[in-house]
Amino acid sequence: MAHTLSFLAFTLVFILFASSPPAIIAEPAQYSVQSYGAKPDGTTDSTKAFLAAWDQVCGSTAPASLYVPSGKFSLGKVTFQGPCKNSAIVVTIDGTLVAPSDYSSIGDEKNWLMFEHVDGVTVSGGILDGQGTGLWSCKASDKSCPEGATSIEFSNSNNIEINGLASQDSQKFHIVINGCQNVKVQNVRVSAPGDSPNTDGIHVESSTGVTILNSKIGTGDDCVSVGPGTTNLWVENVACGPGHGISIGSLGKKLEEDGVQNVTVKTTTFTGTENGVRIKAWGRPSNGFARNILFQHAVMTNVQNPILIDQNYCPGDKNCPNQESGVKISDVTYQDIHGSSATEVAVKLDCSTKYPCTGIELEDVKLTYNNRPAEASCTNAAGTVSDFAEASSCL
Repeated sequence: MAHTLSFLAFTLVFILFASSPPAIIAEPAQYSVQSYGAKPDGTTDSTKAFLAAWDQVCGSTAPASLYVPSGKFSLGKVTFQGPCKNSAIVVTIDGTLVAPSDYSSIGDEKNWLMFEHVDGVTVSGGILDGQGTGLWSCKASDKSCPEGATSIEFSNSNNIEINGLASQDSQKFHIVINGCQNVKVQNVRVSAPGDSPNTDGIHVESSTGVTILNSKIGTGDDCVSVGPGTTNLWVENVACGPGHGISIGSLGKKLEEDGVQNVTVKTTTFTGTENGVRIKAWGRPSNGFARNILFQHAVMTNVQNPILIDQNYCPGDKNCPNQESGVKISDVTYQDIHGSSATEVAVKLDCSTKYPCTGIELEDVKLTYNNRPAEASCTNAAGTVSDFAEASSCL
């Protein structure tokens, strides 16, 4: 009898649970910038409205969303300051954020939009218009000009996602990840003219666990640049052009400098770029390094320097003539690199006399120049070659 009652009780509890409606998960509270006075007319300064909305989002103890509706919103410098009271913030942008037309108003600021000391922030969608053409013209005229502002930077932040963002005509760098952990950048579009100065697409520095996926970058400098202190970086399915390629460096600008390691760059295309995959180091003393680097599955189309290591970087011959790079470059693999070079020497490994490059592997590299096999040049580099006859005597 006791067993029967126990079975009936179990059955009743099961029925009650099975028939209960599923728990309702509350949607994150949404704070629209228009509720705080932002106007989508492209001229009214909406800086204070964005900051007021951020204060609410950041101060919420529950997940929260900052919403930017369609239209154009004019913004000066904005710092989205943390730490916040929650680690699930979504910034959804349906419209366009427009930098001031007068470049001098933010040109001496390091950045235009800044997220600092935040955790668990996602930026989804939207267009950033840096309106950089005026500043570029100023720089081209050799006048005294501001340095220029990065369009968007994440600094000292963790668990960040940037998804579907488009950045155009930044004054300087488009997207910067600095001092961060666990960052995912995907479906990003970056556009600026090929002659726009210092307009790197995505710059990563002093960060670990950064992933860049499925993005198209055309700009006037590096499509992706990797600065000192970067570890565990993964770049995949990125189309580059115009631009200066995907570059590790420049490294070794400082005597005491963190190194770069564990970088994978795979399934990339380069079209009409100045470089393809590049490692660049100043020709001066440094304790920096670059190691455990993989460049895999790259297609080059009319690229000036498809594969380049330059350890004698010394722009303007200032502060480094006749010095040797102290940056140690080791364990770099180039695998399945195909396509066309715009110059006769498609592979140039120009390494330091004091610290030669070691552990260089060239595997299945097939690059042509004028429909003929391109040449390779190696200085102070050691490693192995397979399935690349033109470089058999190079390493």
